[in-house]
Amino acid sequence: MVATTNQVVQVISYILFGLGILCLILSIVILARQAIGKNIQTIANQTTKLAEKGITDGVSGLVGNASLLISSLNDLSRSNTGIGIFFVFLSLVLLAAAYFFIKSFIGIVP
Repeated sequence: MVATTNQVVQVISYILFGLGILCLILSIVILARQAIGKNIQTIANQTTKLAEKGITDGVSGLVGNASLLISSLNDLSRSNTGIGIFFVFLSLVLLAAAYFFIKSFIGIVP
């Protein structure tokens, strides 16, 4: 089967549009799970209380481990948000690329 360039461009634009929608849904899921999942915040609060208790009781190893856990939780939270925002921008780029590929077929002339 011989495909014309118009058909190839149409298929590419449909694939880009589908990938853009998929990335947008994935970013919404990641960011919503980050907002809903306040378990990290609860763990961080409890670890802070544990570190304060360790300071008052003079347990230096406990304080060091608790502060390491807090910094790890903060890094985890930032990376999940960063991944979600990256997918939002990626979906916008894919949707814009699909639009520019297909605009000749829908009659929009620049």
